[in-house]
Amino acid sequence: MASTFSQKLLFLSLFMLFSAFWAKPISQTKNQASSSSLAKLEAEKLIKGLNLSPKNAVNAGSNELAVQTCKIVEKQFRFPVLGGPGPSVQELGHHAGYYKLPHAISARMFYFFFESRNSKQDPVVIWLTGGPGCSSELALFYENGPFHLSKNLSLVWNDYGWDKVSNILFVDQPTGTGFSYTSDDSDIRHNETGVSNDLYDFLQEFFKLHPEYVENDFYITGESYAGHYIPAFAVRVHQGNKAKEGIHVNLKGFAIGNGLTNPEIQYQAYPDYALNTSIITHSDYVSIKKLVPSCVQGIRSCGINGGDACVDSFDVCNGLFNQIMSIVGNLNYYDIRKQCVGDLCYDFSAVETFLNLESVRDALGVGNIDFVSCSSVVYNAMITDWMRNFEVGIPALLEDGIKVLVYAGEYDLICNWLGNSNWVHAMTWSGQQEFGAAPTVPFVVDGVQAGQLKSHGPLSFLKVHNAGHMVPMDQPKASLQMLQNWMQGKLTSSKAAEKVTPK
Repeated sequence: MASTFSQKLLFLSLFMLFSAFWAKPISQTKNQASSSSLAKLEAEKLIKGLNLSPKNAVNAGSNELAVQTCKIVEKQFRFPVLGGPGPSVQELGHHAGYYKLPHAISARMFYFFFESRNSKQDPVVIWLTGGPGCSSELALFYENGPFHLSKNLSLVWNDYGWDKVSNILFVDQPTGTGFSYTSDDSDIRHNETGVSNDLYDFLQEFFKLHPEYVENDFYITGESYAGHYIPAFAVRVHQGNKAKEGIHVNLKGFAIGNGLTNPEIQYQAYPDYALNTSIITHSDYVSIKKLVPSCVQGIRSCGINGGDACVDSFDVCNGLFNQIMSIVGNLNYYDIRKQCVGDLCYDFSAVETFLNLESVRDALGVGNIDFVSCSSVVYNAMITDWMRNFEVGIPALLEDGIKVLVYAGEYDLICNWLGNSNWVHAMTWSGQQEFGAAPTVPFVVDGVQAGQLKSHGPLSFLKVHNAGHMVPMDQPKASLQMLQNWMQGKLTSSKAAEKVTPK
């Protein structure tokens, strides 16, 4: 009897111990597992839609690379297959490097850095691709990098690469994305605090290695889920400057392209945008609108409670979006002018083949590290971050004179221009009324209207014509002109933009 009692007591003690350790009700664990499964399906859909097939769900790297210090290990490189007319590679600075993140166990951040084709005195621009969990090399080779990648794996110079007016960084982040890797699961980031701290640490070390760029103007840019990364990173840089933490970063502004920034406002715009573009009927609209209040309530609960409330809102709100997709079928939600063929909406598969070539890996100095185009593990890890509102940090930056540009291609559904315009107009700051009352003027490139622009003070909103989710890919000349005008303080003009002449 005593033995039986002891066994029961031991069982009870173990049960209490494990209950305290996990600190989650069983129902919450089931909810988390269910949402984790949904996030995995959404990540797989994203990856398949771009015709990507990464070998690994996350970049766990290897111990072959001897990046042991927290200093950057960088090399100048030349791609072995770059040809055709264009500037001599020897005349340009093309760099690739790894940085061992100081606030991590074994994480290494990979980046490309391209010196301006015009002048080293041009601004320094950093580009962040979204996903979450997709490599910035997707933008580098298909959008605004110095060259484009063809299906036969040859590179040709991009006449409208953003390196024509800036010294530009493309960073693989968060950890586990692209060539950035870690062998320790605890290094995988779950929120913008971890993401922005890693980027800030990297930026500090980058300017230590390249002090010649410290005085240059600095701009943060990116698209899609980077609508979260960008304002969080801008706030972190501005805080670091104010606290005099390290090297002063000459932050002048940030630009968000077709981003997800304020989910509460942007998710409400889905049925409105879908109706306005006639991809759903009015009866569809009425039905889908009924799902909006529960989505809004979930997002607000996420903002208050965090954790599982954010996971639940991810489920509910993506259900709203998926309801639209169930009606429109294979419509490409990145560009509603196009259809997806099965799962395939774009074919970016060449980037995986190219970056996994031995000759390319040797040129970049990445050893045998596999390139992970998009990481489903990183996507899933950010699930509690998804419905957070990152507009909240922007007003203080505007008040301090930091320029903000929000731009969006008019044919993108998933991060559509209407939702972006709505949150920009709803944002409370000292210039809100004046911005709302400001005229909408044509954005003109080479005498042709390329978009509609609204500006007041440091804030600008631009709807880009004839573009989907990836504006620099769809409208390369207009996107380069936009960047140049904005950095030069000329984007507020209604005059015809100067012609961008390839150099």
